[in-house]
Amino acid sequence: MTSRERILAAIEHRQPDRVPVDLGATPSSGISAIAYGNLKRHLGLTEGATRVYDVVQQLAQPEDFILDRFGVDAIDIGRAFNRESSAWQPTTLADGQAAFYPAWFNPERQPDGSFIARMKDGLAIAHMPAGGTFFDQTYFPYLHGYPPDFRDLSAEMGRILWAALVHSPWDHAGDPGFWDTLRDRALELRRTSDRALMIVIGCNLFEWGTFLRRMDIFLMDLVAEPEKVEALLDALMERHLAALEKACRAVGDVADIIRFGDDLGTNGGPFMSPATYRRLFKPRHKILCDYVHRHTRMKTFLHSCGSIRALLPDLIEAGFDVINPVQTTCKGMEAEGLKADFGKDICFWGGGCDTKAILPKGTPQEVKEHVKRRLEIFMPGGGFVFNTVHNILPEVPPQNIVAMYEAIREFGGA
Repeated sequence: MTSRERILAAIEHRQPDRVPVDLGATPSSGISAIAYGNLKRHLGLTEGATRVYDVVQQLAQPEDFILDRFGVDAIDIGRAFNRESSAWQPTTLADGQAAFYPAWFNPERQPDGSFIARMKDGLAIAHMPAGGTFFDQTYFPYLHGYPPDFRDLSAEMGRILWAALVHSPWDHAGDPGFWDTLRDRALELRRTSDRALMIVIGCNLFEWGTFLRRMDIFLMDLVAEPEKVEALLDALMERHLAALEKACRAVGDVADIIRFGDDLGTNGGPFMSPATYRRLFKPRHKILCDYVHRHTRMKTFLHSCGSIRALLPDLIEAGFDVINPVQTTCKGMEAEGLKADFGKDICFWGGGCDTKAILPKGTPQEVKEHVKRRLEIFMPGGGFVFNTVHNILPEVPPQNIVAMYEAIREFGGA
């Protein structure tokens, strides 16, 4: 099988020829810039550069030779942008490593060593503490109440760090002819690579409520002011569907997977009851999935952290083909139960290695044994793409990363 065939077979619940593998096809299936630099140094690799393509999460864009080395089968269309050296500027990571930021990203270093990211008008929207490896949101436009209408919603969304400091290709969304350029570059990727192509679209619903109102307040809104929540969600859907229509027209016949996002779970269960999800979010998720399935050949992929077992039947009914990152350390998210109960209905893209304890703290042998056990559970009958539980974080020893991919190869993988 080609990489693309392997990924699609897995999503369609057909047994692939080997373990399908992802590293960095989404900003929730990648590797921190610090861990990436450590990995390259461990491998004795001096070519290339550590490019921080997702500045909020400080994630590196894996280079082609790393993808080849670890048998990675999927890539993000965004990697077709910012290829020129002029698109990048040098920076220093929290541990002192040299790296590169996008040329447009200029956070201000503070006297205490922390960093603040600002809009052009001076508004501070994000903060990273001294020694930190992630920017936190500091601006919540609807913190003190919903506006009388949502005429300003697009502008305020653009001042949230996840939109203002967005990763490629969306950092070029304002460029003239962007949608034509997106199509041209996606077609080029498809011609030059047999890897499955991912387009990250977002279209978050619950999360945009938390970005605009703040998490604690929006959670109360779900119960206390559901009508206002629905009005906000309708305004979001109007904007999401407009963007989705353009993305599907541009790359719906080129990309293989479209990635949505909405973190719906905590460690102990969903943020909301299944009844609340069914009332507020499921109908809108279904509209998004139905649009993709009607107008393109792309598979629908949802990133949702946490314990979401109670919501999985509804997410499947809404039309999601793939779920990520499969946070198996959360309540009810044990690998065996997920595979037994939902393995025929949804593809698990993740859950292949625990990033909470095993990958950062285990020995290489413990990592190998853990990965092989996960593969034994998830691989039969397809429905699985190997990925860690979310991103590989800075403290992960590079030898453990190598051991993880060696385990895949020894199992019958890349």
